[in-house]
Amino acid sequence: MTKPTAEVAPERAQPKSTAVRAPTKLPVGTQQGGTRQGVNLNLNNFVSTFAGKAGSTGAEDGHALQARFDAPKGITTDGVNLYVADLNNHTIRKIDIESGAVETIAGMAGKKGSSDGRGSAARFNRPYGITTDGDNLYVSDSNNHSVRRINIESGVVTTLAGRAGEVGYADGAGRKARFFIPEGITTDGSNLYVADTHNHSVRKISLAKNVVTTFAGLSGAPGFFDDTGKKARFSFPKGLVSDGRNLYVADFGNHKIRKITLSNAAVSTLAGTVKEDGAASEQGEPARFNYPTGITTDGRNLYVADTFNRTIRKIVISGGVVSTIAGREEAEGTADGTGADARFGDPVGITGDGSDLYVTDSANNTIRRIR
Repeated sequence: MTKPTAEVAPERAQPKSTAVRAPTKLPVGTQQGGTRQGVNLNLNNFVSTFAGKAGSTGAEDGHALQARFDAPKGITTDGVNLYVADLNNHTIRKIDIESGAVETIAGMAGKKGSSDGRGSAARFNRPYGITTDGDNLYVSDSNNHSVRRINIESGVVTTLAGRAGEVGYADGAGRKARFFIPEGITTDGSNLYVADTHNHSVRKISLAKNVVTTFAGLSGAPGFFDDTGKKARFSFPKGLVSDGRNLYVADFGNHKIRKITLSNAAVSTLAGTVKEDGAASEQGEPARFNYPTGITTDGRNLYVADTFNRTIRKIVISGGVVSTIAGREEAEGTADGTGADARFGDPVGITGDGSDLYVTDSANNTIRRIR
């Protein structure tokens, strides 16, 4: 496959019980991206296909392996269910972790749009990122250039920030704000943080006031530079995760994992080397990534969907040591197996429920589980 250039954000071509269990109220930082905080995952690194079928696109609900997806991207959990942004179906899907039942909870397959409404009456246009605070889901609706909110209990979808069809870069309240293909999204419990990917910046949305500000990076100024707030530079930032103190960013175009201190917006580099892709497992800067996209944390470690390496990487936060826990460098496939014997297409989104990791294997149209 041809390597993408730094000037264009690459995207793989995609073919087009009766008992009710209440979701667990999540600790701060649990999101797209976030696992149950304070739990050091004890994984055997065995990869299996949890939902969908490799090579089969579709929109069918049903039991996990009978369900179909079309380029799933973001994934999050409330501890009971997984929620998936099903990009090419323009829908949000729910997977019951215990039973494996897959259900479409918002949007309608094949019907893109921007309408607010309840459940199937709502419309999305290539929803990409997703996060939850336990009561609501928040979706970066990428081609609508907006951020949507879904109340989990009622299923009602509303537009929180941005305006469908209007590309731009503006801070402000609610629909006065502008985004340019927002992709990653996370929460620290009080704010949303959005990877405004094609604006090369990280935006902040106050949930109390619904006001959008620029937290780090600057529109129209892609690059790499560690500094504070708007003085820092990113190149197509994608996945985000918060541990309540710091924000971690998969800086896609720079092949880096960046850290932003929430208290002062100071940006630093945790792992990877700018403009140098690769797969080396080292400590900090000598480590290499190849267009990392998704990121999650258990509070002690980060787990990264290293998309074009087709691997899942682990970073020990305290020392920055990087290792590969599943997949083999640039070895594309669908095989289940342990560690390097497993194969991925394009791993994109990643989250965890405190026991296992779940990965959207976008090119394979599946959800994979690592345990």
